[in-house]
Amino acid sequence: MADTTTSSPAANCLEKLKAYVKTQKGFILAAEIVLSFIILICYAASLYGGYSAVAICEMVFAMIFFGIFMMEMDKQIQVVNWVWSDFFRAIIGAFLYIITSLICVIGGAGDGARIAGGVFGLIAGLLFAYDTYTIYLQIRSSRQHMAASTGEGTLCIS
Repeated sequence: MADTTTSSPAANCLEKLKAYVKTQKGFILAAEIVLSFIILICYAASLYGGYSAVAICEMVFAMIFFGIFMMEMDKQIQVVNWVWSDFFRAIIGAFLYIITSLICVIGGAGDGARIAGGVFGLIAGLLFAYDTYTIYLQIRSSRQHMAASTGEGTLCIS
């Protein structure tokens, strides 16, 4: 008979997914993914589909970072500084969404899907900017902890 007390890897992954989405960072990344998908649909339905590249790239990058942080691979793969990488991903996403969304909203007369994509893009730009702010606070607090924890024989001059 099969042993039913051990959990399968798929169930373990699902539990990690549920637990990570309940965290603040997990919720922000999940919201970025969903919002980017909605924007992608709006831009794909508009007459000008070229703006969908921003939504595709930001959705894929958010999915990658969601998977890395959810599976806690950031603690295992320490070659990359994941916090700074996530910071640059979020700030670039905020700027790109705000710029392309303003272009779409201003120049989208007669194309409702393009205007809707622009409005959702502005919301996504604000969400990415909020994500940038939370990452900035995390970087700042980690620097203060590193400066406060000096070892014996070292001098900390501020």
